[in-house]
Amino acid sequence: MARPGGNFPFAAALAAGLWLASVPPAAAQFFDIFFPDEPPQVSAEHSEPSRALRAHHRYRDEERETRHRRSHRYSEDADRESRRGAKQRRHEIARDRGPPKGPFTIVVAIGPQEALLYGQNGLIDRASISTGMPGHPTPMGVFTVISKARWHASNIYSGAPMPFMQRITWSGVALHAGPRPGYPASHGCIRLPEDFAIRLYHTTKVGTRVIVTREAVEPVTIDSPKLFVPKLAEAKPVTVAASDPAAGAVSLAAKSAVKTAANSTTAQPDAVPAVAATSTATGAQPAAVPAIATAPDATGAITLPAEQPPAAQPPHPGQPISVFISRKQGKVFVRQGFTELFDMPATIADPQRAIGTHVYTAMALDDGGKAMRWTVVSIPSEFRRHNREVRWRHGHKVVVDEPDMPPATTAAEALNRIALPPDALAQIDALLVPGSSLIVSDNALSDETDDSTDFIVLTP
Repeated sequence: MARPGGNFPFAAALAAGLWLASVPPAAAQFFDIFFPDEPPQVSAEHSEPSRALRAHHRYRDEERETRHRRSHRYSEDADRESRRGAKQRRHEIARDRGPPKGPFTIVVAIGPQEALLYGQNGLIDRASISTGMPGHPTPMGVFTVISKARWHASNIYSGAPMPFMQRITWSGVALHAGPRPGYPASHGCIRLPEDFAIRLYHTTKVGTRVIVTREAVEPVTIDSPKLFVPKLAEAKPVTVAASDPAAGAVSLAAKSAVKTAANSTTAQPDAVPAVAATSTATGAQPAAVPAIATAPDATGAITLPAEQPPAAQPPHPGQPISVFISRKQGKVFVRQGFTELFDMPATIADPQRAIGTHVYTAMALDDGGKAMRWTVVSIPSEFRRHNREVRWRHGHKVVVDEPDMPPATTAAEALNRIALPPDALAQIDALLVPGSSLIVSDNALSDETDDSTDFIVLTP
């Protein structure tokens, strides 16, 4: 026997459902409040959704679209404000510092995927980049811009466009505008944002230094008496005799004494002007003077001078030079532009100890042309600081602890360990102008270096 009122819950639910079906907006609000993620259920007896379900879908879609528009508009506004703020900051920096002045240095940091441009006043601009992917890594080391092209197509990768290209190796590595997905994705090139690539292209020139490292580095001012010093314009040119192998090299610290002794040497009266001055610090003998045609003797014969080889092409005054000192090769190399001038033996104290890789740049003349202002970029050494090795011997694990390798010397300490021949010092000082550079490294010259490049030094 049924209890009185037992069907009341069913009747109440049926009445509520009929009421909600007759009031679509109220139904939509009801479901949004109590069941926001669950649309009204459609009875299997109806082939089309009810008005309440259609109202719910319409309300939900409109709400989503409104949220999307607001979010999209906010992101666009934020991005626009970010670009406007970055542009405003660049304008403020340019207004405060004036137009960028060289010599310029481009630093490419593979770790943070960033490129930085430095000049006389420090950091000029920076941008996110994309370098070589695994399997096609971007080489690290010291390079220069060796050619430029506003529009260039790759001759390796199916004519891929490389706008505002600045090449740093002839094997296919260059800086250029390209897509940057936020991670290394190129085949070795350095992809730049288009606006940054345009500014960089119009700021730099062939010969601009490019340094590729793992982590970001920056030039710092260095003041050392061991660095090269330009000769005064009013000083008379001095030709130092070729160094005697027995005399050894002259340290950078003693070069001022060599220069003073050479300048104090005066030519003898009625002597040939081309007599070579000799440094008293080394005890080297003067170079032989060519014989002069003598007056006819009693027999009427005239002694003619020996035939001399043609003089080498003199270097161009005012053009920056590049000096490279390699601990591995034990030599100093000097170039002007892409032209090799000479190379000589160099002595580095404690040759078994790493010296590091340091790039010194002559920025500007100081003290009325008597001194040069230098900056240096020190590339972190990849030499192992410790040699803890695990080996297996006869099925047993053996841990071998070898002595730690001393860390590479600092930029200032590296100069104290170098000794150069006096002839090299004299010629370098005579050609030194702002924009010249000195590279000191444990490594040898790369095979990429030839007569159409500056020095290329790869770092591990």
